[in-house]
Amino acid sequence: MKSGPLISIITPVYNASEFIEYTVNSVLHQTYSNWELILIDDGSTDGSKEKCDEISKTNPRIYFEALSINKGAAFCRNRATQLATGEFIAFLDSDDFWTPDKLEIQVDFMQRTDCDVSFSNYLHIDQEGNPLNRRVIALPMLSYQKQLRNNYIGNLTGMYRNERIGKVFSPLLRKRQDWGLWLEAIKRSGKPALGIPADLAFYRIRKSSMSTNKVGLIKYNFLFYRNYLGQSFPTALFSLGKFFIEYFFVRPKCIEKID
Repeated sequence: MKSGPLISIITPVYNASEFIEYTVNSVLHQTYSNWELILIDDGSTDGSKEKCDEISKTNPRIYFEALSINKGAAFCRNRATQLATGEFIAFLDSDDFWTPDKLEIQVDFMQRTDCDVSFSNYLHIDQEGNPLNRRVIALPMLSYQKQLRNNYIGNLTGMYRNERIGKVFSPLLRKRQDWGLWLEAIKRSGKPALGIPADLAFYRIRKSSMSTNKVGLIKYNFLFYRNYLGQSFPTALFSLGKFFIEYFFVRPKCIEKID
């Protein structure tokens, strides 16, 4: 695609040597060419740092920085966001990947609809990259109040206009940082985020991923309301109740089994 506005792609890396080259290649093969990729290694011990350093030397659009100690994904995303110079900012974790037309479709969509925050459908794959026959469907429109009840934006599909709402930083939480980031982005925009009804990304379910332990995330959801949003203890419990209603009875409608 003919060059358009610069897109900054934020990629934290931690012990992803098995996947990082595939992830980066999905950026290199985008039909949209005006991007910069910012890789921040979070103290990896599996050779990821060396791979990222080598990759960054092959393309001037790729910037790499390594942390000497592990500081967490939120810190890495925030560091990359500080360095970002794009009019748009997108996110791609080091074990996920995009379809070749992801950026082209998304930028065109945001310019046509004049929206500040957008996201799309995405597909689940297993650790080896095999399809799990499951699609997460993007809501056509996502308000602040709807996002407050549950995180409906797959981080690997999200993009916002830095030129309009400014840089949005992740809260320094153990989990749910992306929920806070997209909630803040929608709040700043002052209008709903818009969903793109197309499969533009692949989310890898890793065996070691904390996100697979749903029961263990209960406390992180509560702490999100209590500590990050500053809600009182009773209000945070009430919000958690609404979260569970959304999660178990509403959210499943956005997950589709496919052949």
